[in-house]
Parts: sequence; structure tokens; C-alpha cells
Amino acid sequence: MRFKIPSDLSALLQSGLRRSVASLGIKLATAGLTYVTYVVLSRTMSPDEYGRFAFGLALATVLAIGAGVGQPMAILRLWSQEAVAGRAAEAIKAVRAGSMLTILASLVIALALCAAVLITLQFASFDDTANHFYGAAFLVLPMAMAEYNSSALRAQGSLWTALVPRDILWRLALPGVVLILFAFGVVLSGPDALVLSAALLSGMLALQFWRSMAGKYVLTPSLWPVRRYWQQWGGISRWLMLGALIETAALNADVILVGLMLDLESSGIYFNAFRTAGLMTLFTFAIELVIAPMVAQHFHAGQMRKAQAITALASVAGFVFSLVIFAIFVGWGDLILSLFGAYYAEGTLVLVLLSFGLLFDAATGPSKIVMMMTGHERAYVAIFGTIMALGFLVQFLVIPIYGIVGAAAANMGARIVAQIAIALWCRLRIGLDTSLLGVFAVRGAVDRPSAA
Repeated sequence: MRFKIPSDLSALLQSGLRRSVASLGIKLATAGLTYVTYVVLSRTMSPDEYGRFAFGLALATVLAIGAGVGQPMAILRLWSQEAVAGRAAEAIKAVRAGSMLTILASLVIALALCAAVLITLQFASFDDTANHFYGAAFLVLPMAMAEYNSSALRAQGSLWTALVPRDILWRLALPGVVLILFAFGVVLSGPDALVLSAALLSGMLALQFWRSMAGKYVLTPSLWPVRRYWQQWGGISRWLMLGALIETAALNADVILVGLMLDLESSGIYFNAFRTAGLMTLFTFAIELVIAPMVAQHFHAGQMRKAQAITALASVAGFVFSLVIFAIFVGWGDLILSLFGAYYAEGTLVLVLLSFGLLFDAATGPSKIVMMMTGHERAYVAIFGTIMALGFLVQFLVIPIYGIVGAAAANMGARIVAQIAIALWCRLRIGLDTSLLGVFAVRGAVDRPSAA
């Protein structure tokens, strides 16, 4: 069956697809370089030290999202919302205030983590060292700023400056430096690798800031608009932070939990399996990077047909890509994981289970982005957060019995239920069908008065 695309939507979809393909190119390069990084680290470290690195990276990722205080998602929405309303000055203030909030929150959280570890060491001891916690603390600020800067630049229409420094250059530099050090006989520990990652990412952020200034993009943090900004948008920011934190926790908390309840070697196996499974959602994520400001712009302008067409494009393209990758994992998952070393091929079943859950992410499309960009962040937190939290509780029960396979099965089940639930919310309450069936909803979508 052939669908005829209306002329007013054709240019929009072509533009979105071109930018999505460019974004996918960057993300594919990112995935390849990330894989090289993990392979290099796992091959040059013992399983125990690599487990420390994986644990610390997962912890830093979760804390960095919390340190973002919802600002990466908020600026994608607020820049478009204020621009549509003709309030350019307010949009600029939002960027600067969001940047400063991220810096302040990151410093507080990193220091709080260090203090918590110091206090804990007075009453308990870790197996060998607690340095991987301190290494994670070093990573919080650069990771939080990298996420915020990427969103702020994408909101302003930049793609290359937003993504290349963190997604390409950082991931080129890290394995390169590790290999050079290894060639000179320097073998990094897990905490050493975390600190090195933080230092290199900080350098990439400096490069990104310089490039953004040359391109006339707004990125400079400022303290003076923070108070008024928080009074106006603090409520939204808190819910957006919770939403982002829940999604990040769903992708990283398992690694932390496995490391705490089993051992760091198992944490490393689970980490590699989850990061490999995440390759399935590359195109979905690449498209979401592009369409988030577009969805916000068209929704708040009342252009529901365009908003529906964009989400339909995202769901179909993302699902086709994910399905192909899933088939590859089912057939050759053990060979792929063995790239990290024969020891890590134990995670093949974990890889398949996690991948099946992530397949539903693609099938239900950009439901999270739609909810966040249209003012339904509280509903997202309530629905997705509750279901994933229940899945997390199930993991507490099954990990001691079934190990990492039990953790993966619980994650898969919770993710399937959660994705279907938020997709239904988008269809019934927002009026945008984010699932694969969204292609049939474009023709019947009706524009409404602007929300501005």
C-alpha cells in the first residue's frame, strides 16, 4: 500500500529525514568509537578493574542527569516555546540560567558523593578500594555540561557543534590515550580511566564552547537570571529532571545494582550487554535529537498535522533499523560480545532479553519526547517512573536467585509495559500517535489554535 505525502508535509519530512540521517551518521560513529573504547579498556584491564570502571561510569551517568536539574530537556522545549511567542530575550536568558544551574548542581552532587563515601568508610569498608566512587565524582560536572550544551545548541539549530566534540572527538581521544599509555607500560585502573575520561571530556567542552562562540550560538552561563528563571520554570524543570533521571536510571541502575548485589565482574558483563543492546535504538535516538525542538515548535504553534507527521517518521524509521539490529544480536550476539574478551560472551542471553525490551522503545516511537515537549512531563514521570520502579523492586528479588539474567528479564518486562502505557497516553491525551500506527493518523490530524 502506497501513501501519498501531502505537499505541505513533504518538505518538512525531507528536512527532518536529512537531519536525522546526519544525526544517525554521528551516532553510528559514536557507537563505533564507544565500542572501541570499551573493547580497549576491557582488553587492557582485569575484569575486576573494568567492572570498577563500568560501575563508576554508570553511577556518574545517573548523577549527571540529576545534576542537569531537567535543563537539557527544558531548554529544548523553552527555546522553541519562547521563540514561537516572539520572546527571543527570554529564550537567551533561559539558556544562560540553565547552564549555571547545571554547573552549581553538578558541584553540589559531586561533593555530596565524596562526602558520603568518606562517611561510609568510617563505618564500613569496600572489598579493595572506594576510588571508583571518587572517579565517578570527577565525571559528574563534565557529563552534565556535555548533555546540557548539546541540548542548548540543538535547540538553536546546531547539530555538528552540538554533537561532534562529545560524541566523536572525546570518544576518539579516550581509547587513543589509553592505547598510548598501554604501549608505554602504563595499565590504567578503573578509577584512573574515570578520571582520564573526565579530563578529556572537559577539554572537548572547552573546544565546543569556542566553536559555539564563533558560530554566534548562546551558551555562556550567567548567574543573574537564575532566580527569576527558577521561579518561573522551576516546577517544570523538576518534573523534566525526574523524567530524565528515571529514563537514565532504567539504563544504568541495573549495572550499579548488579555490582552491589553480586560482584564487579558481573557488573562489567551486564554493562557490556546493555551497552551493546543500546545500539538498537541508535536511529530512534538520532531522530529524537532532531525532532525534539521540531515537535515543541509545531505543537505549541498548533500545527498538529506536522507534529504527527514528524512522530510517524520517527517511529517507522527507528523501528526498521532496530529490528535489523535485533536480528543480528539473536544470531551473532555471542560473537559480538566476545570482542570484549571471551569472558564477556557469558552475557549473550542478557543481551537478547534487554534488546527485546528496547525493541518496544522503537515500536512505540518518540513517546517520551512528545510528552516532555508538550507539557505532560508529570504524567511521564508518574507512568514510566512507577512501572520501572516496580521492575527495579522485582530485580531486588530475582538477582540473588537468577543473577544477571533475572535482572535483564525484569528490565525487559518493565520496559515493555511502560512503553506501551506512555504511547497510549500520547494517543489518548495529547492527540499524537507516536507508535508505528501513527502513519495512519497523519491524514486525520487537525490543526488547532496556537498555544503561544
